[in-house]
This record gives sequence, C-alpha cells and structure tokens, in this order.
Amino acid sequence: MNIRTSINVAAAVFALATLVACQGGSSSSKDSSSSSANKNAKVIATVNGAKITSEDFEREVKTLPEYIQAMASTPQGKQEMIDTLVMRELILQQAAKDGIDKSKDVEEKLAELKKRVVVDTYLKKKVEADSKISDEELKKFYEQHLDKFKAGEQIRASHILVKTEAEAQAILDQLKKGANFEELAKTKSVDSSASKGGDLGWFGKGNMVPAFEKAVFSLNKEGQLSGIVKTDFGYHIIKFVGKRPAGTRAFDEVKDQIKAAIMPQKQQQVFMKLKEDLKKGAKIEFAEPPAVPAKPEAVVPAPSTPAPASAPVKK
Repeated sequence: MNIRTSINVAAAVFALATLVACQGGSSSSKDSSSSSANKNAKVIATVNGAKITSEDFEREVKTLPEYIQAMASTPQGKQEMIDTLVMRELILQQAAKDGIDKSKDVEEKLAELKKRVVVDTYLKKKVEADSKISDEELKKFYEQHLDKFKAGEQIRASHILVKTEAEAQAILDQLKKGANFEELAKTKSVDSSASKGGDLGWFGKGNMVPAFEKAVFSLNKEGQLSGIVKTDFGYHIIKFVGKRPAGTRAFDEVKDQIKAAIMPQKQQQVFMKLKEDLKKGAKIEFAEPPAVPAKPEAVVPAPSTPAPASAPVKK
C-alpha cells in the first residue's frame, strides 16, 4: 500500500477490504472446499472441520484492489488475510445455523448478483476484445504530445521499510554480509513495494518526504546502500538503482503510461458503440419518453508522470 498513511491505518484498510471482498464467497467453506479445482491444495487453516486452503487464499487475494494485493505478500499481510478468511468462515457457519443462507432476502440478492456478474463478464469480454490499442496509435499520441513527457533528473531506487530501528539494523547487517536485497524486501518490508523487491520506480525531487529524498539523492553508485533512514513511516534502507538526466522520456519508457492514459477513452468509445449495436436489434418500449442527455464535450486525455506505486510520498 502507498505509505502516505501510517502502517496501522494501512493494516486496518487491508483487513476491511479483505473482509468485504470475502463476502462474495460461497455460503459454506465446506462446500467451497469440496468443489475446489485443486484437491491437493495446501490446507492453511481449519475452522470447525471446514478447510481453508492455499487455493482459497490466492483466489481471495485476486479479488482485492491491486495496491492491497501487494500487502498480502508480506508476512503480516498474509496472516491478516488468513485471519480474515477464518472470520469469514465463522460468520458463514453461524449464518447457516441461523438459516440466513436459505432466506428469501439472500436468494433475491444472489439472483441480482448473478445478473450483475453475467453483465460484467460480458462487457469485460467484449470491451477488452475491441479496445486493443496498436503501437502505431501509441506512437502517434507520443509524437503529438512530446511536451507531456519532459521530466527533470530522476532516480530509481528500492527500499526496505520496517517498524523499528532494531529490525532495520539487523537487515542492514545481513545486506553488508552479502544478503540479497530483493529477497529481504519481499520477506521483511512492510511496504507494498515488497512484492516487487522494494522497487519504487523512477521519481524526481519533490516527490518524497525530505529525509528520504535527502538520503536517496546522496547515493550515486549502482547498488549503493544508504544507512538507516528514519521517516514518519518507519525505518528505511535504500538501494540506489540508477539515475537518468533531465529530458524527454523515450517512447519505450512511457509506452505503458500512454496506454493507461488513452485506454479509458477507447473503452468508452467501444462501450457506446456496443450499446448502439444492441439497441438496433431490439424492440424497446418506454412507459414515458426518456430524457435526452446533454452531449459531453470531447476531452483529450494527457498522461502525467505518476508517483511511484509505493513510496514515502511527500504530503
């Protein structure tokens, strides 16, 4: 999770999001376990005889927002996810005992949910299939908006974030003895960048909190490590990855950024065409004449240089 907020708040958001995501599960883990595709999945917990497997864990993680998925890869996040799955199972079991799973209200909501899932799945399939953007389109956008891709000097770095100075010192000692930075980041860091080996991507001055920025911009050799850097987010160990001068970013560097910027408009166009095509072949009758919507103004999307996905971003 982007650590603009404290770790405690992040943990609370993680727990809430996982519990909400888990509400889409089946009415009984005994049923879901018996229907799992992988009968040999590792059992990670048992609740009154109902098994929770590694397959259940991975399936639930996929339902979470991407920035929270990253938290599930940390030891703390993984345990919180398992605790949430256990709580979900306890709630499901008690609800079944109370007959909630057979109630009319639940049946009606499940029927409505099925409609939404069918519609969402259909739209996702159709819109994604027809919203492909060619390299030629991306290149054209790049050439027409070169001014949007100018940037000052930037640094790429990785970091390991922990809660205490003692933890940071122990990790720094391991690194000095030759331990792999990326592996330690994946297993020890409490930041969401842990899943990427601590990689923060490229960023310039003004993006990070002062203490972090001062430390990272004092590094100048590939692979060079900082000492322990304290910020409001905890204790960091930073690894210098590279530096690039100010100038216009090359097309290959911003290709994905451009695609992300123009994809929503492309998908909107495909969706509008799909709506019109479906209406052409249908007989639709309204009890009252539909209101005529105002015509929206065309907006050309312009990509901006995003902050790194996970970093001690300056508030």
